[in-house]
Amino acid sequence: MAWYDEAVFYHIYPLGLTGAPKQNSYGEPEHRLNTLLPWIGHIRSIGCNALYIGPLFESVGHGYETTDYRKLDSRLGTNGDLKSFVANCHDQGVRVIFDGVFNHVGRDFFAFQDVKKNRENSRYRDWFCNVNFWGNNEYNDGFSYDNWGGYNLLVKLNQKNPEVVAYICDVVRFWVSEFDVDGIRLDAADVLDMDFMKALRGVANEVKPEFWLMGEVIHGEYSRWVNEGTLHSVTNYHLHKALYSGHNDHNYFEIAHTVKRLYDMGGRPGGLRLYNFSDNHDVERIYTKLNNKAHFTPVHILVYTLPGIPSVYYGSEFGIEGRKERFSDDSLRLALRLEDYKNALTDCPCTKLIAALGAVRQSEKALSYGDYKELILTNRLYAFSRSFEGRTVLVTVNNDDQDARADLPAGNAAAYAGALGGETVPVNGGRISVNVKANSGEIWIPACDGEPNDPCTVKTEEDRSYANIEHAEESDRQKDDIRQMQENVQTVEGIHSSDNLKTASVHRQDVMQAVPDEEQEPDTMQAEQDEAQEPDVMQTEPGEMQEPADTGTESGAGQSETCREDIVRKQPVKVPSSKSYEEMSVEELQQAVLEKMAKNGPVTDEMRRTVDENIWHDSLVNWVKSFR
Repeated sequence: MAWYDEAVFYHIYPLGLTGAPKQNSYGEPEHRLNTLLPWIGHIRSIGCNALYIGPLFESVGHGYETTDYRKLDSRLGTNGDLKSFVANCHDQGVRVIFDGVFNHVGRDFFAFQDVKKNRENSRYRDWFCNVNFWGNNEYNDGFSYDNWGGYNLLVKLNQKNPEVVAYICDVVRFWVSEFDVDGIRLDAADVLDMDFMKALRGVANEVKPEFWLMGEVIHGEYSRWVNEGTLHSVTNYHLHKALYSGHNDHNYFEIAHTVKRLYDMGGRPGGLRLYNFSDNHDVERIYTKLNNKAHFTPVHILVYTLPGIPSVYYGSEFGIEGRKERFSDDSLRLALRLEDYKNALTDCPCTKLIAALGAVRQSEKALSYGDYKELILTNRLYAFSRSFEGRTVLVTVNNDDQDARADLPAGNAAAYAGALGGETVPVNGGRISVNVKANSGEIWIPACDGEPNDPCTVKTEEDRSYANIEHAEESDRQKDDIRQMQENVQTVEGIHSSDNLKTASVHRQDVMQAVPDEEQEPDTMQAEQDEAQEPDVMQTEPGEMQEPADTGTESGAGQSETCREDIVRKQPVKVPSSKSYEEMSVEELQQAVLEKMAKNGPVTDEMRRTVDENIWHDSLVNWVKSFR
């Protein structure tokens, strides 16, 4: 059991949150990072105990075109500011991981500047991939080179060069010795050289106990990256996609199928412990992505209770919106003023929900370490259990506009209490019968038979709210922090505002809360089915799954693949057996991935679309190699 196994992450893109200029003049440092110090208290108040922050180091623009790995970006401050910030996080019980952008560098990076100056005579010419002095580019360098994503602004490092590997490993050692960082998120890990990542894992094991490596991986079989010799975790893009589309399409089968596949891939309780998220700095805000804004509640219940490590992207706890633009991610990386949200813990349903989920997650070890069993599965109702050391937590979510009832196998407790709504239900014959509110959900925990002040006992009507869930095992200092934040969130002095700041979304009243209405009789769920109506009470035995009549597709709520008119099928190309994957074209690699998928089961239109959208050669090579 390591700290990251029980982590709840908060994710900050610092150049955006602080309102830093889009371009770096490399002038005198501006101490914007210090304006984020009050956010540490906010992070604790909503139940997070870990922070992923980055990119942080000197760059010319958005942060991912690194100029200097050993210097905090001048727009954020000095190395002393960063060292103090991490120390403050540690003092308040928050672990910190940095963004490690090691696949590519910016054109101002010292080694690339040397290549520009000395060309063939540069000692750094082999630090970069496929430097061709017979070529040229839009910068008129008089040579060409491999880049990332088609952008020559991002010069690809040669991770097979021992000097490059040694240099980056020394950077990691420096970050630990200078800033006391607790881990690294590896940018573009799905195109990093595997031996390079194994070298980083060796450094991680050397520099600090429980130093955590998490990789950004979008496609492929995650077990190729997550193992004892490479990374501890990767970003769970498979679940991210399933979470929003499974709710927009009223199709919990998509979510459950994804969860089971990833859980089985892990081969142990808790699965692969992937980094679960509903949104981040590269994708649209979840509040924007959801057709029904009330689904914010069941989506986040799942983020916090399914196997994996939950996270929140800054501002999404307030329900802010952000739509991805064609040529800019600025709308996803807004500058925010914490003082504009000082009453969010009491007035904003989104914030209260996130804080409650954070408290439950940290008090219930079954949600971090427990096994996973699917109990009920229909298009619109989903229930599962997480069990650890004899304690079973039950989770129910409902994406329908009507309440539903669920009959669930229970653990060995006499009663269960709703951690979010506060309702207590008795266990009869080893089962509980619960109402699952429309477009909402609940986390059912064993009700305690202990003393009246036991934190897992529902005591009064006033306690039946998100904001009053207590941590079962938190320290007195942490309780004081949370009480203080509930009274008044600390304000930020001198933070830069943004023209794009959207304060109208601070108080999201249209998010459906899970607090039970005592005067209203629960309705049965009227789930829409192709042929017949669902019964109002779903019953299963532990581990049993109820299938719909049509299971020919992973998504679409029973819709057949052939009736999807928005899919234009490309003529398949032949995968050449005489070529290695590295020698294949993008189209050949895409076809190879589809053929590998077909061997594992039906290939849906959504899966085809995902493959078609991946046009990056290195990523496709890693993807096709990831299949077992």
